[in-house]
Amino acid sequence: MNDKKISRIDYGQLFIVSLLGFIGLAAIYSAQQNSVYDTNFFKKQVLFFIVGFFIAFVVMQFDSDQLLRASWYLYWAGVSSLVLLIVAPESLAPEKNGAHLWFDLGPVSIQPSEFMKIFLIIALAAVIHRHHLRYEVKTIQTDLNLLGKLLLFTAIPLLLVIREDLGTSLVLMAIFAGMVLVSGITWRLLLPLFSTVFLLIGGILYLVMQHPEVIEKYTNVEQYQLERIYSWRDPYNTPSNSSYQLIKSIEAIGSGEVSGKGFQNKEVFIPEAHSDFIFAIIGEEFGFLGGSFVIMLYFSLIFTWTRIALETTIDFNSYICAGVISMFTFHVFQNIGMCIGLMPITGIPLPFLSYGGSSLWGSMMALGLIFSIRYHHKVYMFSSL
Repeated sequence: MNDKKISRIDYGQLFIVSLLGFIGLAAIYSAQQNSVYDTNFFKKQVLFFIVGFFIAFVVMQFDSDQLLRASWYLYWAGVSSLVLLIVAPESLAPEKNGAHLWFDLGPVSIQPSEFMKIFLIIALAAVIHRHHLRYEVKTIQTDLNLLGKLLLFTAIPLLLVIREDLGTSLVLMAIFAGMVLVSGITWRLLLPLFSTVFLLIGGILYLVMQHPEVIEKYTNVEQYQLERIYSWRDPYNTPSNSSYQLIKSIEAIGSGEVSGKGFQNKEVFIPEAHSDFIFAIIGEEFGFLGGSFVIMLYFSLIFTWTRIALETTIDFNSYICAGVISMFTFHVFQNIGMCIGLMPITGIPLPFLSYGGSSLWGSMMALGLIFSIRYHHKVYMFSSL
């Protein structure tokens, strides 16, 4: 790689992600001191990061034209992996925590849905880009056509994962919503669509909070998912593993107060703290200041991606940025929200911090897409925002 290409690497983003990774590794190292598992999560996460940075570097090499040509191959490869997960024998896709979400490949477990998020972003960006090339004059009919295509290509992976993985389903919906907002579809269509969605969500939340027995009777929600809903609704009177984790997470974050108890000085035991509840470790050991610093790092990343989306002259790149921003924003809001009891427990990891190879590699793929935009296209100092 020559000096000119090296100068186009976004070292600011690289520094922020590396700092988040360092914080995550420190929290994982601390969390495993009281872990009931024999696995050395810290060492494995270090290896995951090394592979992850390699993945980001490889993805960065592809420009927008190459990604456009590969979009459908990636999308259908992701859908095929989700189908294979459903029909695979128990030996290849064993049940873990009440769901079949991973391929067991010996030393590593691969969760296809984590990569499907990225493939969906690329596919929806391609759909929007090609639609606008084909229909230069916008009408209600062309906007309906675009909305229908976006719904269709989101619904396919959504239907494949919604029964087993509610968290990923919500992320796919968030990606769809974010990309629809920037797709150029008229608000005469979007306003009734989003109003209907909000009313539907409000109705579901009302049933969850006031009449959970209706959800249990008339839906196909799995029992472990219902327990997560019940534990969020009333954790202190719902005896379950989910409510125990939530209570301990709230206790840990609250006990950290302003500045925390110090590294490895935690006192509250939280099951699975190294993965979905990693923020509780940060809150207890580094307090409100540490938690706020992590949130600030995420805000800095999202702000940077927003600037990149506005600066790029290629609309396909802007749509990719919108999808990545939507995905990460929802991940951060949902994960931190569930750790403090604001949101129900859905098993969504905290990007770059939570333990897990597939989730980290998926995040690194998304980062590689953003790197690609900065790497292959010039950004001028006085570009307007």
